[in-house]
Amino acid sequence: MENNSWEQTLQDGKLYRHLNSLIVAHLRDSNLTQAASAVASATMTPLNVEAPPNKLLELVAKGLAVEKDDVFKGTLSSPFCDLGAPVLPTHPGATIIDFSAVPDIKGMSKSFPKHETRHLSEHKNIARCARFSPDGKFVATGSADTSIKLFEVSKIKQMLLPDAKDGPVRPVIRTFYDHTQPINDLDFHPQGTILVSGAKDQTMKFFDISKTNAKRAYRVIQDTHNVRSVSFHPSGDFLLAGTDHAIPHLYDINTFQCYLSANIPEVGPNGAINQVRYSCTGAMYVTASKDGVIRLWDGITANCVRSITGAHGTAEATSAIFTKDERFVLSCGKDSTIKLWEVGSGRLVKQYLGAMHTQLRCQAIFNETEEFILSIDELNNEIVIWDAMTTEKVAKWPSNHVGAPRWIDHSPTESAFISCGTDRSVRFWKETI
Repeated sequence: MENNSWEQTLQDGKLYRHLNSLIVAHLRDSNLTQAASAVASATMTPLNVEAPPNKLLELVAKGLAVEKDDVFKGTLSSPFCDLGAPVLPTHPGATIIDFSAVPDIKGMSKSFPKHETRHLSEHKNIARCARFSPDGKFVATGSADTSIKLFEVSKIKQMLLPDAKDGPVRPVIRTFYDHTQPINDLDFHPQGTILVSGAKDQTMKFFDISKTNAKRAYRVIQDTHNVRSVSFHPSGDFLLAGTDHAIPHLYDINTFQCYLSANIPEVGPNGAINQVRYSCTGAMYVTASKDGVIRLWDGITANCVRSITGAHGTAEATSAIFTKDERFVLSCGKDSTIKLWEVGSGRLVKQYLGAMHTQLRCQAIFNETEEFILSIDELNNEIVIWDAMTTEKVAKWPSNHVGAPRWIDHSPTESAFISCGTDRSVRFWKETI
């Protein structure tokens, strides 16, 4: 019963977001700019949202006609019957995987393709985090030396070619210096050329990567805590910050206004957030905390709607991300486990074992098709890959780092990923053709 209620809540949320988009578009196209801006801000809907002309009027007319017909027949249908659920955005050719459809059957696992790897660059201190842009064209790394390096993926690929006719290729196209303490996390704006960083100096800084001479942030948001993780809302107008505070901080990036949930869950003294991530539609966000709890939050009301207590026993939960269809969350913890949870019920669906991670803020990530899961084995200094469906370990490779990598991130568009670590180095991995 609880599962059905949760799924209905998600469905209603998607319908309301679709409705909000139509209202904003209708007001904007009717030159009611002030009203459109107010609704867009209140509902976290992008002001430039696309919608067919007069779509809202068309749907209202249809709804009234259906209602009139149903009243005549003695029945009454839902006013949302014509809208349908919005289709989740995916990359061309992508397939949504239903992880609950097939049992874990060993021997049915797919083979993960071989990859080649190349050392790209070094920071002057520990390389702490990395992030690909949504289009896969850029990747950025952040360091304890307070710098951010921006790489162009096309230049990295040129480096991998056996015969570079034009001489050495430099894949680092920008280096930003504006933080005063180590950088914890990075994210790219979903629709623009903006990179945001979160750091121990309690700030979030915005960099325009389109400006070739820019070395410093053009905008700064000052928090009151160590900013451990950052995540843009899909509209690009809001930014989540996971900090040493147990409640995610939601910022309007245009006004700098900070919003906190009015529905505060019970959190112990060690509730600092290791990672916060939006789902692909912004319907929800998830936090992985030092107290070992995975928490799910409503993307509109900012209320905590589910707490998975003891997700990783008494160990820290170090990362958490949604699947593309928003039905599952993949989490990683310092108990050396990676787990897949069903969002609707909080039920543990799958568990991926066989890699030791007890010290670092380890990441568990999907590849671009969500067929495989990648993570780190700290003890053996290896990158480990599992078949996401069968949970079987299908590959393990030497990391080529001196000491285990601290972070890995996979390209959203192709079979390639990045790793960086305590040895200060950044490595690029790409499928061997």
